[in-house]
Amino acid sequence: MRSAPDLNCDMGESFGIYRYGADREMMPLITSANVACGFHGGDPGVMRETVALAKAHGVRVGAHIGLPDRIGFGRRYMQTSPREVYEMSLYQLGALEAFLRAERMAMAHVKLHGALYMMAAEDSALADAFAEAVQAFNPALRVYALPGSQTAVRASRLGLPVVPEYFADRPYVSGQVKMFGWTPEEIGSPSEIASRTASMLADSAYADIGTICVHSDTAGAPAIMRAIRDRLHRTFVEDPAGSEAY
Repeated sequence: MRSAPDLNCDMGESFGIYRYGADREMMPLITSANVACGFHGGDPGVMRETVALAKAHGVRVGAHIGLPDRIGFGRRYMQTSPREVYEMSLYQLGALEAFLRAERMAMAHVKLHGALYMMAAEDSALADAFAEAVQAFNPALRVYALPGSQTAVRASRLGLPVVPEYFADRPYVSGQVKMFGWTPEEIGSPSEIASRTASMLADSAYADIGTICVHSDTAGAPAIMRAIRDRLHRTFVEDPAGSEAY
């Protein structure tokens, strides 16, 4: 039997007076937190608080790297060069590293956000730039990416450890994730999401999936993650939150 997968969540995306996502409710339910690094969301205070919260719950922390677009929350496609992707990736990795060092914690992984996640998944030049930044910063960091994406392929070619990701709170159409423009009806209820996730994990076509994402800003995110945890607990016998999926 395969080991229980890692459970990850995008967090730390509030900034200033704007509160975003159910971070405090989600943190006890996950094993890995993807912390925004100040571009698409987050600010120094939110980064510090999110890292401290993760430490309190024994949750691994990774950098969530996005486009410099707070108004669009990093979900709008922007024209950007490989050099810019390299530089913004390195910049955001360094920002989060400072807060982790202050808490005597080590960065565990890195994951692109929103539009940049999808852009690099399809564009080999952008994927190369991102992977090269990660390699230059810390080649031991795990890269969360869509299975078979350019991000996964290019990171693997550089010897970076890749963790294939499944989005539990996003619909899939013909095997492809629908990251934007979806409706609540398309993703279903928490129990339906949990059943769909369990079915996916039982399918040999998804045997390489190592991490499952539920976004903290999805409506009802804590209920969704609880339903997934309960289903995985029955499937894998162990508590997913205590899993060493890596």
